[in-house]
Amino acid sequence: MSSRTTRLVSVATAALAVFALAGCSSGSDAPAPDRTGAAAVRGEAAPTAGSPFWVDPRSDAARQVEQWQAQGRTEDAKALRRISERPVADWPAGDDPAPEIRKAVKGAAGKRTVVLVAYNIPHRDCGLYSAGGARDGRAYLDWIDSFAGAIGDARALVILEPDAVSHLVDGCTPAEHHGERNQLLSGAIDRLKRQPATKVYLDAGNPAWIKEPSKIAEPLRTAGITRADGFSLNVSNFQTDEAVKAFGTKLSGLLDGAHFTIDTSRNGAGPLTGERDAADEAWCNPPGRSLGTPPTTETGDALVDAFLWIKRPGDSDGPCRGGPAAGTWWPDYALGLARRARG
Repeated sequence: MSSRTTRLVSVATAALAVFALAGCSSGSDAPAPDRTGAAAVRGEAAPTAGSPFWVDPRSDAARQVEQWQAQGRTEDAKALRRISERPVADWPAGDDPAPEIRKAVKGAAGKRTVVLVAYNIPHRDCGLYSAGGARDGRAYLDWIDSFAGAIGDARALVILEPDAVSHLVDGCTPAEHHGERNQLLSGAIDRLKRQPATKVYLDAGNPAWIKEPSKIAEPLRTAGITRADGFSLNVSNFQTDEAVKAFGTKLSGLLDGAHFTIDTSRNGAGPLTGERDAADEAWCNPPGRSLGTPPTTETGDALVDAFLWIKRPGDSDGPCRGGPAAGTWWPDYALGLARRARG
């Protein structure tokens, strides 16, 4: 299924006004100072180059930097800091999301926003590489309740269920599950929005998958987007900022001016192109890709609330092109992304 997304299966400034954006571009954010190792030892968040989002000082990338430093791979460690010192989303576990979320909230210490992905909808990913999810609707709502409760009063930005609405649109999810899915998504939005400092963005796929914004606008309404803070685009995919913003602007116009976020974690070189590529899972561990715009709320576009690294750079999309299972840390792929990055 080309042009779809695959995700990890596993993980602000001092006011909510962090998401009320100023109009200046930050695409050239420089890498943070070389202090990751020391910060990790102290248990502090690594430098963030001015980002308002929390950085996990014990991420796979941060631990890899430490290992390569110990092995004398100095240049590789330096390159990988382009990932380890920047905030990436946490994808809390499907059995119990609370411990991971509480850890992130504690690390943020009320000074930064934690970025979380709720990814546990029943019949997830149509049985493909990231198959799974809650066993039924009741279990899902209980999971969301635990998820939201663990956030508490902390500042959080939640990307809600990557692909869930898009799979309703493309026909991948059987029709008999559509009604329940819409109810679950709507219920999840309402529960998450009970937390006083939580922003929720319902996922809307990417422009290479659902090519016409009009096809997904009404499904997003049915799923409750009017009660969310907006929608998310390009999760785990490689479409360029320009293409995604153009799509998002059109979709926003169909949704009463809804704002959106863009996953820029791996889109620095754009998508893999060509007929053969499209037939060969261009979305799955494509070679030659690069890190994209660093996470920031300074997007230069009034409709774009943030550029985010939702897909964790270096985590595999699935067992393709020599990669491990979906969501597994893949150091060689991470290093390639980092080496090719412009920033």
